[in-house]
Amino acid sequence: MQRVYSLLVDNNPSVLSRISGLFSRRGYNIDSITAGVTADPKYTRITIVSSGDELVLSQIERQVRKLEDVREIKVLSPENSVFRELIMVKIKADADQRTEIISLADIFRANIVDVKQESVVIEMTGNQQKLEAFLSLLDGYEILEIARTGITGLSRGSQDVTILE
Repeated sequence: MQRVYSLLVDNNPSVLSRISGLFSRRGYNIDSITAGVTADPKYTRITIVSSGDELVLSQIERQVRKLEDVREIKVLSPENSVFRELIMVKIKADADQRTEIISLADIFRANIVDVKQESVVIEMTGNQQKLEAFLSLLDGYEILEIARTGITGLSRGSQDVTILE
């Protein structure tokens, strides 16, 4: 089972290290982790995707909640949240292949961010299913490099927004 946690934490040095250290010490798995400063520079939002059974996932939530820098933790459910991930793919492409690859990127609303004689770099955001579908269609091409950010997400609506003073 996989769960997405959204943490609002104080923007202090080594806060990310303390959170990841908790996972490491307890033997919990981190499938992906993203972090970025919020609209208020005093706080950082961290999105962690973790997997395990129900007992492990509830222990993660309880343990993270106890950390000093953590102001809020939410479990983001797929039906009440929006998830996105960024992927960049460098594909080996000659002149003939470049046209095909660009057409494929257009279908997925991806952006061509770099074109060279021998390669194309594509940037795309979306949910994991969209990114996986795009990658599967690149099966016949030589993928030189891939970089993925991991999932980030927010809950839908404004009912559970936390305002910190």
